[in-house]
Amino acid sequence: MNVKVRFAPSPTGYLHVGGLRTALYNYLYAKSEGGKIILRIEDTDQSRKVEGAVEQLMSAFDVMGINFDESPNNEGDCGPYFQSQRLDLYKKHVNELVDKGLAYPCFCSSERLDKLRKEKQTQKLSTKYDRHCLSLSKDEIDEKCNSEPHVIRLKIPDSESITFNDTVRNNVTFNNAEIDDQVLLKSDGFPTYHLANVVDDYLMGVTHVIRGEEWLSSTPKHILLYNAFEWDVPQFAHVPLLLNPDKSKLSKRQGDVAVEDYLKKGILPEALINFVALLGWNPGDDCEIFSIDELISEFSLERIHTSGAVFNQEKLAWMNGEYLKNLPLNKIVTHSKLFITLDINTEDEKFNRVIDFSRNRVSYLTELNDEIKYFYSHQLENHSDKALLSEASSQSLFKFWVTELSENETWTPETLKALISKTNDELGIKGKNLFFPMRLAIYGECKGPDIPSIYNILGRDEIINRLNSVIIG
Repeated sequence: MNVKVRFAPSPTGYLHVGGLRTALYNYLYAKSEGGKIILRIEDTDQSRKVEGAVEQLMSAFDVMGINFDESPNNEGDCGPYFQSQRLDLYKKHVNELVDKGLAYPCFCSSERLDKLRKEKQTQKLSTKYDRHCLSLSKDEIDEKCNSEPHVIRLKIPDSESITFNDTVRNNVTFNNAEIDDQVLLKSDGFPTYHLANVVDDYLMGVTHVIRGEEWLSSTPKHILLYNAFEWDVPQFAHVPLLLNPDKSKLSKRQGDVAVEDYLKKGILPEALINFVALLGWNPGDDCEIFSIDELISEFSLERIHTSGAVFNQEKLAWMNGEYLKNLPLNKIVTHSKLFITLDINTEDEKFNRVIDFSRNRVSYLTELNDEIKYFYSHQLENHSDKALLSEASSQSLFKFWVTELSENETWTPETLKALISKTNDELGIKGKNLFFPMRLAIYGECKGPDIPSIYNILGRDEIINRLNSVIIG
């Protein structure tokens, strides 16, 4: 079997992290099986369409490294890739069902349907459509079709159940008696989600439908449509919901849910991909850090969990920190430049040294500005600990170090540690009495990086200049 999957978002706004995970699982499965992935835009609900949403989605996928084999920007044999451009296809297939007696026109007004629904709710009965229009004669139907707005409904077979094998959830059964005669084609000529979904998946050759569990209850409707058309049913896999820490469904009310929000925070695309891959799936061991190629190699639908996956912000921050520590320096430098707001030179070797050191001390790239500012600014006039600089022991310390540093152009971590010991031996200054004033003088804070690390970034001449600037007299 030549595996083909699809991701089919609606153009209603940003790319949700749940959507990213679904797209990623489709991508990983397709690539692990040597198959293809399609991007299809489900824009039949024109009232919900947001201008620019498609471009935003495409841009997000480009940044995240998910490349589609076919899409609106990379057309193949399955286009068009916007459902709004495929309306004639849907009408053609609906007419086939009507001709075979498997679907029928419904002329019921919204007022009648609302009244029917309320009456059934009062009686605590199923709110399914009562098939009022199914009893109309052919002549009545022909007359009404020419003069009244109408929809087309699928005639659900009576007294049957639908059982299908879901790769994630095994065998799932639905009773047909619980399934409404769903609307396939709306009065405006646009298809419903169910019709367009099935027709497009079949015509595009989709073999596996990997989607969120919120679509599980729609699956029997889709299978009934496949059966009505006498088409092979694809393999389904319904992935678990993403949850807030309190186990409620992940929503914007409790935090960021858009991919772009996390990218703006300074989450690396590689880290976000790794993180969402593990929300509902694992390879069967304790490994947590994976490149995209490793994910492709390890991924299987059978290892997707059935229970909801908690979106843990702390875990994401930790994972991003691991990527910041371990990605090649040139990649981190490139990412970092997008977040630096300080008026500094980001093209010199010093910037590379600053980033190489500071990436071990942050979880988000947005934290870099506060972390690196001390290496570029030496403003101590209004510092709360400024008095420490003028103490006699501090002044002796600064003068001693200026003398020692000036006598040797090359210093290593080992020789700097030896200088710290020599300071103790000759001046009797050690511990916080040494490190606090020295760090304040050359870095700008009493607490922070160790002195050899500061020296490695600033260099001997800058260290001497900063010490001289705080020496009195």
